[in-house]
Amino acid sequence: MQRGNERFVERLPLVLHRSWYSYLLTAAFCGAALALRYGAEPLLPSGYPFVTFFPAVILASFLFGIRPGIFAAILCGALSWYCFIPPYGSLAMNPAVAVAMIFYMMVVCIDILLIHYMQRANFHLAVERERNRTLADNRALLFSELQHRVSNNLQVVAAMLALQRRHVDHDDARRALDDASSRVALVGRISRALYDPSGAGQDIAIFLKSLTHDVVEASGRTDVTVKVSAPDGVVIESDIVVPLALVVAEAVSNAIEHGLPDCAGTIAVTLKQDAGALILRVIDDGCGLAPGFRLGESGSLGLRIASALAGQLGGSFSLSPGAEQGAVASLHLPARTAC
Repeated sequence: MQRGNERFVERLPLVLHRSWYSYLLTAAFCGAALALRYGAEPLLPSGYPFVTFFPAVILASFLFGIRPGIFAAILCGALSWYCFIPPYGSLAMNPAVAVAMIFYMMVVCIDILLIHYMQRANFHLAVERERNRTLADNRALLFSELQHRVSNNLQVVAAMLALQRRHVDHDDARRALDDASSRVALVGRISRALYDPSGAGQDIAIFLKSLTHDVVEASGRTDVTVKVSAPDGVVIESDIVVPLALVVAEAVSNAIEHGLPDCAGTIAVTLKQDAGALILRVIDDGCGLAPGFRLGESGSLGLRIASALAGQLGGSFSLSPGAEQGAVASLHLPARTAC
């Protein structure tokens, strides 16, 4: 209702199909004010000739603008002078009448001017609001186009790396190109999914389900099930979501590639809050870690990237054996990452 009232006020003064309609309606307001003044005559003390005419002038100025307002002021002044200022039924002038009419003209002039300048200010405010809305729409469109182009370019780079792999015979080089291609493609998908020109954060529960689904789908494995458990309503700042997503993607990819290389299994991704901090775990039921495994001494590029990104977020990343089997990748993030 309030928005509707704002839109109505912004359209004032009303522009009718024919301009003389506004003067006709103004005359009707003045006639109604005259009838109301006659009807209130028994209830009013002596004097008060203009009491019902002021609202007619204000209403005409408010609805139709300054010219109909002036017309209403003149017509109401003449009616009140003729009908309710002695000697009644005439437009006789004397000092008392002059004072009364000057007072009346001062009041209606102030009313008309205040309404006029208020409507001008309201009109400029509406124009500025519309301009800001247009600028915001253009900004969103430009950012959307930029994000779309960046995501497409990343996908092109990933495709070029995949094509280059065909011309490489060395197995290690092929694996390196495969890893680089998949990571670039993943960044492109994440960037496209997370785009929000308002800078709002991302609901982590929804995001983790979509991300892990993409990682499993990209691996080509149909025998791996991912279960995501995260509290609803936890929102992550937009500048933190991409590195966080890469850490989770690396942990899930590592579980698929090394924990479940040739067997079906389940990967559980859990997120918990502890005094505002976030604790994210990726647990698989695969073959587990090699004896004497140490994350700092690992030759895996993906795990080194995950550790570096966790440090970039002010947190820590660890990989340890599971309680019975498999491995547990843990990411601890400070409270400032959640909002």
